[in-house]
Amino acid sequence: MLWLKALHIIFVITWFAGLFYLPRLFVYHAALGGSDPAGAERFKIMERRLFTMMTVGGVLAVLFGGATLGQAPGFMQTGWMHAKLTLVAGLIAYHVWCYRLVTAFRDNRNQHSERWYRGFNEVPTLFLFGIVILVVVKPF
Repeated sequence: MLWLKALHIIFVITWFAGLFYLPRLFVYHAALGGSDPAGAERFKIMERRLFTMMTVGGVLAVLFGGATLGQAPGFMQTGWMHAKLTLVAGLIAYHVWCYRLVTAFRDNRNQHSERWYRGFNEVPTLFLFGIVILVVVKPF
């Protein structure tokens, strides 16, 4: 069980690294506007590759988290775990939203400003705070 937890935490960190950095790439990409086509192409490559690695981290985090729950099904009887899993579902939705934004940039259909992406970039932080507090404090 400790190995499963350790691997879960490692891949959560990997996933969050991507969730923090990809929207930052969107900020810089959106700031280009149409002024630097070669730069925009570089951002498209970086975004695609980062999204792929972020997805691997996310999938493995979910798999190892599920395996941990399989070894300790009593956690599913706690309110904090239900709240955590709800936040994880929200994080998965955010991940999917990131994919839609990657494809919008890829297809030159971005409709958001640099400023909008700066706000979007902060969303994973809220999820991280909520999840860590629930897991450590176990308030209910």
